[in-house]
Amino acid sequence: MDEGEQRRKLGDSDLDIEDALLDEAVMTVVKGSERLNRKWPELIVTGFFGGVDVGLGILAMVLVKQATDSDILAGMAFGVGLLALKLAHSELFTEEFLLPLNAVIAGQGTWMQILRLWGVTLITNLLGGLGFMAIVVVGLPGYHQTMIDSALAYMDQPSLPVMIALALLAGATITLSTRMQQGTSNDVVTAITCMISGLLVIGFGMLHGALNAIVIFGAMLAGAPIALGDLALWFVIVIPCNMLGGLLIIALPRVVRTLRVLRGIRAGTVPLESSEEQGS
Repeated sequence: MDEGEQRRKLGDSDLDIEDALLDEAVMTVVKGSERLNRKWPELIVTGFFGGVDVGLGILAMVLVKQATDSDILAGMAFGVGLLALKLAHSELFTEEFLLPLNAVIAGQGTWMQILRLWGVTLITNLLGGLGFMAIVVVGLPGYHQTMIDSALAYMDQPSLPVMIALALLAGATITLSTRMQQGTSNDVVTAITCMISGLLVIGFGMLHGALNAIVIFGAMLAGAPIALGDLALWFVIVIPCNMLGGLLIIALPRVVRTLRVLRGIRAGTVPLESSEEQGS
């Protein structure tokens, strides 16, 4: 039995790669291409509601934090926002790094499209979160101090290396959480994954540009002594590190793992039709 015959006997394709990895790679290309090719209204609204959904998680976090003074419980409550992102099909910055990246490498999108997706998602996340927190600040004056204390904790870091490390971890955690959710169709497993992710990000005080910024916006509206210049400097450090964490730690190793499949899709030797039919 030659190698090709052995491969056909062991799996559904002639590639020397597990069928699960082949199917995953093709699926990520299809879904990534869909995201890259969103029209402007869809892209803007999806990102805006991503900020609103995260605001819901922050609302739950603030409630539990003030009631229990526990960062761990507050983080688990924040998982409601991550679950809302999943169920409402919204999008959070650093959430979907792998999908559009695979689509571009496979020739199903361009680098300009990927920059457009990430840039618009970040800006609209912030705008949606700002609008939501403006309502929260007006409606819940009794929770202002909790928001202010949380925001100041994010802003006041003991050193630059600590700040960079916490931002790298946040980007990696959110990106990995999304990959885990895409690996199951069980809503209970998805909810547990969101709770664990919230526990880690909030419990450890990780720094995530979109998530923390929404808390900081609320605190500033509530009267926190945070200057715009300090917030801008914080962004300049945190956002690139979030991207590096999601890309280098989580996304790029997975790209390397299935690079032959992505090249096959670009060359036309690996079809996308079967995955598209499964996803429809």
